[in-house]
Amino acid sequence: MFAEKKRGFASDNYAGVHPDVLAAIASANEGHQIAYGDDEITQGLTKTFERHFGEGAQAFPVFNGTGANVVSLQAMLKSWEAVICASTSHANVDEGGAPEKVAGIKLWTVPTEDGKLTPELIAKQAWGFGDVHRAQPAAVTITQATELGTLYSIDELKEISEYVHSRGMKLHMDGARLANAAASLGVGLQEITTNVGVDVLSFGGTKNGGMGCEAVVVLNPDLAASIPYIRKTGMQLASKMRFISAQLQALLEGDLWLRNAQQANAMAKRLENAVGDIEGVRIVRKAEANSVFAVLPSEVTARLQNEFRFYVWDQVTGEVRWMCSWDTTESDVDSFVAAIREEIGAGDGNRTRAVSLGS
Repeated sequence: MFAEKKRGFASDNYAGVHPDVLAAIASANEGHQIAYGDDEITQGLTKTFERHFGEGAQAFPVFNGTGANVVSLQAMLKSWEAVICASTSHANVDEGGAPEKVAGIKLWTVPTEDGKLTPELIAKQAWGFGDVHRAQPAAVTITQATELGTLYSIDELKEISEYVHSRGMKLHMDGARLANAAASLGVGLQEITTNVGVDVLSFGGTKNGGMGCEAVVVLNPDLAASIPYIRKTGMQLASKMRFISAQLQALLEGDLWLRNAQQANAMAKRLENAVGDIEGVRIVRKAEANSVFAVLPSEVTARLQNEFRFYVWDQVTGEVRWMCSWDTTESDVDSFVAAIREEIGAGDGNRTRAVSLGS
């Protein structure tokens, strides 16, 4: 028997699989299907992705988000070229060096306080074109929602796209939490990808109720031809692809992707509002999607982590990240907030007692 654990707020990857996705996997398990993406379910994904991203959108299912990013960037870059990214980007910080090690891609990083790039920030690395001594900037990757929980508006995305393309570069979007961004902005998936000029998208489903389902979505048809070969050599071609495709289909054929994202976002907002008046807790930035970043005393963090899983984002400042998932409930949030209040109070009591004893 496994010991009962309280819900964690470390990552939306910690959440289970949505029942509808599990049902889709079970349904896909009937009979035999052609392998390596020639199955009926994968073939049917084309229409589903076109409905969400526009006519001509091509989806290539892969195993994980790192694979989606690496395959996407390889399709956009030659061996001597580089990608510009935020210093906080997943590609730079959280992929174990995979873009460099697996794909041999040079990352030109740009510091940014809110996780977002702007044309002005991109310009800091968009130079040296034609200089044989410098890895040539050929693409820019942005994350929506960002690693810091912030969102790009449609206007911001258009400005970035126009600048990137004006410099002869291509635009990639890491959309591990694209559903959360669309839900928060109140727009469709196409409005913040295809319509603003994104060339290639890494679309995430695992964080939004899937078991393990990501996809490289090519929105610029000129970049599609190499993907099947890059995906194979990059060890991202699933033999029984129908089981990945079935998850994506379950999320996207109706509004499950949206409902799951809305729930996660709503719980993050509930958490932000509930801790906002607790003395000793400081919200670092507005919760725009499904994450809350806050600073609280390190000793309080340590005690809370005995019961609830969450990450310390910055060891120096004490900043922590609390993530909400598709299955986070109001009760989960309220229990966590109650624990925060209790631990903050316990800390105050200990400090008061120490002062009393010292006097």
